[in-house]
Amino acid sequence: MDKTTQTLATYITGLSYDQLPASTVHETKKRLLDAIACGIGGYTSAPAGIARRVAANTSGTPPARIFGTGKATSMEMAAFANAVMVRYLDFNDTYISKGSGHPSDMTAAILAVAEAQRCSGRDTLLALAIAYEVYAVLADVIGLRDRGWDQGVFAVLGSAAGAAKLMKLTREQTGDALAIAATANNPTRQTRSGELAMWKGVATAAAVRAGVSAALLAQAGMTGPTAAFEGRHGLWDQVTGPFQLGAMGSSSVPFGIERTNLKFFPSEYHSQAPLWIALELRKKVAVADIEAINVQTYYTAWSEIGSEPEKWDPRTRETADHSLPYLLSLGFVDGRITVDSFSVARMRDPVLRDLMRRIKISENKSYTQQFPGKLISEIEVLTRSGQRVVETAQYPKGHAKNPMTDEDVEAKFRILCDGLIGKAQQDQLLNALRGIDQAADLSGLLDLLLIPR
Repeated sequence: MDKTTQTLATYITGLSYDQLPASTVHETKKRLLDAIACGIGGYTSAPAGIARRVAANTSGTPPARIFGTGKATSMEMAAFANAVMVRYLDFNDTYISKGSGHPSDMTAAILAVAEAQRCSGRDTLLALAIAYEVYAVLADVIGLRDRGWDQGVFAVLGSAAGAAKLMKLTREQTGDALAIAATANNPTRQTRSGELAMWKGVATAAAVRAGVSAALLAQAGMTGPTAAFEGRHGLWDQVTGPFQLGAMGSSSVPFGIERTNLKFFPSEYHSQAPLWIALELRKKVAVADIEAINVQTYYTAWSEIGSEPEKWDPRTRETADHSLPYLLSLGFVDGRITVDSFSVARMRDPVLRDLMRRIKISENKSYTQQFPGKLISEIEVLTRSGQRVVETAQYPKGHAKNPMTDEDVEAKFRILCDGLIGKAQQDQLLNALRGIDQAADLSGLLDLLLIPR
């Protein structure tokens, strides 16, 4: 192994559940609840239906189940189909550092492997914390976005790490799993550029499936490239540039899973603070009186959701939840943003379209310099009556520095479950998740993820 692979493999195989602080266990449960809520909420989506149909055509030994239907498939395809559901609404958690992405996409991989391997609840929480830690330690030192690579680079390695832990792979096998995952899976960022297709919410599902596959191959004796990161034509050369890993599980820095940000709105993370501003400004100005809306934000937010022409003309749900003009128009006109805010009819609403045309978004270099420590956005509203109103925000509700409470996350869970599973089943599922650290295996939890037809 090269040094990077060795460092990761040593950490993964060496960490035990007893080494997790109580705060880490608590936040891991919270992230698991949030991800499952998002998975239930995404169940009826078209991409989820496609993924379930494809997964149902595959069998595996030992098997894992598909959320909602309970049908058995392989570990890899359960990871894929379930991750599509978790990701679809763009409502699941986000990690923001030098690199960024959605580590909770890996939850589906961890649950699939844990079920198939009949792992305990504690084993599952440990593997999930490890997956997040690998994701975070890489995102802290690698900026994939501007190099044209997608967050699946982080997700495939985190998923391989968590799967390897659940399969009880040796240090050498874990290194092989990481090397295979790193070498074979480097998705381009075309996934999130211009007009967005279904694949926007599916790309990381493909990555977590590949992470599980890498661990299975390593378990069977497959060896991986010996210098996957640092060798000639390895990740350093081709994808990331050289980097130095930071401390993992350090007593001085909270575990990565505690540093992730939950979403209060079902939209791209960098829209969260501007949406809170819009809701505040709506109390002060009448929509009919708005002459212009000027938004200043940091480079990543501007370039991701406020710079391309397609963001002023969203035609797919995937584009709409990544369109700051559309999202702000929803905030001003509707006073809320929900999972029902992205229908084709809503996107074509002439009132929203008219307001979108009056929105200008630009980068504020000072805000860019303070990112990612602060996520500052400022919105100025100019009215036809000559009024000027300005609001600023930097830590939206759900950010690690402005966290959602347990009650907030449970309320989100119930909103996403309503209409799909009844209150009694919701209560049972909440109790199972609260007590997952006492569960001998995940069979009871997975039984509760059936959605009545």
